Amino acid sequence: MSGLALSSASGRWVLTATILGSGIASIDATVVGIALPAIGRSLGTGLQVLQWVVTAYTLTLAGLLLLAGALGDRYGRRRVFAVGVVWFAVASVLCGIAPGGWTLVAARALQGVGAALLTPGSLAILQASFRAEDRSRAIGAWSGLGGVATAIGPFLGGWLVGLGSSSWRLIFAINVPIAAAVVYLTWRHVPESRDEAASGRVDLVSGLLVTAGLIGVTYGLIEGQALGWGSAPVLAALAAGALLIAGFLWRQTRLEHPMLPLELFGSAQFTATNVVTFVIYGALGGALFLLPIQLQQVAGYSPLQAGVSLLPVTVVMLLLSARSGALAARIGPRLQMSVGPVVAGAGMALYARIDADGAYLTEVLPAVLVLGLGLSITVAPLTSTALSAAPATHAGMASAVNNDVARAAGLIAVAVLPAAAGITAAAYASPDLLSAGFHRAVLICAALCVLAGALAAATIRNRPAAPPTPTAPGEQPWRHCALDAPPAVVTPSAVAPAAPGSSPPAS
Repeated sequence: MSGLALSSASGRWVLTATILGSGIASIDATVVGIALPAIGRSLGTGLQVLQWVVTAYTLTLAGLLLLAGALGDRYGRRRVFAVGVVWFAVASVLCGIAPGGWTLVAARALQGVGAALLTPGSLAILQASFRAEDRSRAIGAWSGLGGVATAIGPFLGGWLVGLGSSSWRLIFAINVPIAAAVVYLTWRHVPESRDEAASGRVDLVSGLLVTAGLIGVTYGLIEGQALGWGSAPVLAALAAGALLIAGFLWRQTRLEHPMLPLELFGSAQFTATNVVTFVIYGALGGALFLLPIQLQQVAGYSPLQAGVSLLPVTVVMLLLSARSGALAARIGPRLQMSVGPVVAGAGMALYARIDADGAYLTEVLPAVLVLGLGLSITVAPLTSTALSAAPATHAGMASAVNNDVARAAGLIAVAVLPAAAGITAAAYASPDLLSAGFHRAVLICAALCVLAGALAAATIRNRPAAPPTPTAPGEQPWRHCALDAPPAVVTPSAVAPAAPGSSPPAS
């Protein structure tokens, strides 16, 4: 097959299927945050269970993302993508009918497995299906419209949650008809592709090791506050998690074709970029977990108002991130990766002004706009640096690693930040104590952002500027939107056919 043309009917259907498929995962990640207070009231659960509602999904998604990419390379990207969409839909139904908090947590973990299967496949299908001259335009449209899905999420979630005491269940029900449409379009229009050079077995053991390790560490961090940090279950979970992750890394050194090629981290630039990614996305994940709770539980916002209040972040990023990426391509990434996190930290510090009054124009909007500006300055250069610092043959894997680092940072932040800020189960039930803990939490996040900027200034180096790549007539500049994880960034190597043994980049 020579490849599809973007202007053809088949090409447009393939693009639609991948956008809708990755979109349900993006929307779900944002709407659940808005629904957390309603879920807690409906199911009679406290902060601890709500933490697990968020982290259970992210755990399985982050732990299985690299494995899912390898499965798609081996058994067919269309097949694994379709399985992921069906899995995600079935798990969404289980989430919607969950009778209690812990059953919802279990269903969310299953939902994360489906998201892991479909997420890398959506971008890999575009790379494999379109002809070379249309790939960057197709992936650009996928990225931009994916940003629109992220923007829709908080608004849609807020509206649905506001319909009634149990209407939060509808945020999972809406995934089912979308998933049905994606499966039909995938079966009808998406061509199958795989890495014909792949050999040997898919490394299921490595995927299970890293996922189980993340579960152990996260369990220990979340339960430490409730059970005591010196308690046997907490210490056992932390130790087991650390040993399993160490076992995963050791295994990568023993395999001829490892799931995670550790030679990637031989590049000081790649390692430094991922350290900066971990710090800033940890701060972002922790702050965005607590902000909707503060707005609804303390400031009295409705779910819809809380969701809409976050939209300016996405709008600012959609407007400015492409320009930020272009500037970094001219002057190098160091300045923006140093200044951007500090600006984002200033936005998070401004969140400390949100109190029981919660005046949007004076307390919320300034913080949202400054945070959006800081992320716009940071995200595109950060992601492109992570890709360019890796060998061309590992461009897809570099994108997947950077994406996984961001997701792992977010789930650890959700586990650790409430305890670090003194938000206990009792504080969650008291608006005054919750507000005081939220103020401490966002200041911690602000300090982490400043630390990320300092690390970038000390470790990131500018490379000589590459000559600009000619764009096709009518091609639009890239737009990035990454409240959940870094966006995919197209480079010549990233849109080339996958190298033998490499995994597709994650979305």
